[in-house]
Amino acid sequence: MTFGPMDTRVTAVEWAASTAREGAGVSHRSRQLKVSSLARVEGEGALRVSVVDGRVERAELNIYEPPRFFEAFLCGRAHTEPPDITARICGICPVAYQISACNAIEQACGVAVGEQIGDLRRLLYCGEWISSHALHIYLLHAPDFLGYPDAISLAKDHRDIVERGLALKKAGNELMTLVGGRAIHPINVRIGGFYSAPARAELTALAERLRRALDDALDTVRWAAGFEFPDLRLDHEFLAATEPGRYAIADGTLRSSGGLSFPADEFGEHVVEEQVPHSTALHARLDGRRYLTGPLARYTLNSAALSTIARQAAAEAGLGPECRDPFRSVLVRGVELVYALDEALRLIEEYREPEPPAVAVPPRAGAGHGVSEAPRGTLYHRYELDTDGLIRSATIVPPTAQNQAAIEDDLRQVVSANLSLDDPALTELCERTIRNYDPCISCAAHFLELTVDRG
Repeated sequence: MTFGPMDTRVTAVEWAASTAREGAGVSHRSRQLKVSSLARVEGEGALRVSVVDGRVERAELNIYEPPRFFEAFLCGRAHTEPPDITARICGICPVAYQISACNAIEQACGVAVGEQIGDLRRLLYCGEWISSHALHIYLLHAPDFLGYPDAISLAKDHRDIVERGLALKKAGNELMTLVGGRAIHPINVRIGGFYSAPARAELTALAERLRRALDDALDTVRWAAGFEFPDLRLDHEFLAATEPGRYAIADGTLRSSGGLSFPADEFGEHVVEEQVPHSTALHARLDGRRYLTGPLARYTLNSAALSTIARQAAAEAGLGPECRDPFRSVLVRGVELVYALDEALRLIEEYREPEPPAVAVPPRAGAGHGVSEAPRGTLYHRYELDTDGLIRSATIVPPTAQNQAAIEDDLRQVVSANLSLDDPALTELCERTIRNYDPCISCAAHFLELTVDRG
């Protein structure tokens, strides 16, 4: 196992004085590391690890993000507003929030949008997967494997690699702009469909760019397959959306690796959120158990539904029908990048402009539930409407809330297996472990402090 250099923004290492426990003859030393403004993650939080007598007693992911009140200020708004409002939760995966919101509101109102609008939503979502996965692989995650503190340093030695990643991200952004109106917080999405649909000629013109990007994505998987991966196998239950005959993205039935299968409107019967003392973010459990959603879950549950070229890329990279190693999540994201580009090209080839671009969604009283697969995992929305279509209550469960308990368990395993490392190396390994999940606090995580108490 190799480690890259520590982030240069580690500001202090504080050593507590060694003492002796009277009468026990056992020396005790506690050490505290404080790390501020870590690179390649976003948000605010801290990690606290306590080790006593060679055993990890506690590994807590402390999140200090203040409440944003989206669920509260959705109340009283019109049923047409959630796509625009919830997109502002995240600048990296706004489409996920828009589509989950549309799915939930349309279910509450008893409306189905049809295949053509559904395919156009899937195409827009492919753009978000392309952009987000390229960002994570090249700018956030790859430096961990290549021994660089950040993508800027990586670019000094490997400009071509970083430029390839930026070109892939740009291809995704261009697709989102064409279908969604702009890449960040798209403005063309509405309840019932879209305000306007792109002309076939516009999509055909973009297809050549996406074909070049597909070649870059295949090269990305081959390149990432050469990384050195620490060995860790997860035993968490996986949860992801599934659809018959295709890799689920914009909708689906929820399925778990433990054999559960249920529709979106039963999500609350199986997934329960709870507050933990050390974090302002909620934790979620699936029938009382910790679980994981995201690329590893999607791939493990749906790899057979990948397109032929994506399955071939996975096999060449050494991935089997499932993947339970979080460090190899970078490979799975690469395979999903290949799939999203291949799927986008298929959808463009078969595109028929929906006419009209949206169906009417008249309000009615009731509750609706919607899921979709954000780049980082399953995103659930629930809305309760009154007869005028005003929102009476809103529930949004993002991927990180579902993954936090599993992330903490992984940290316990990693620290337990690497107690011989000094604090800088152990700190770096913890950071790498968390970056495997690209967790979203405001759609990603940013650590202020790591504390290691050793006794």
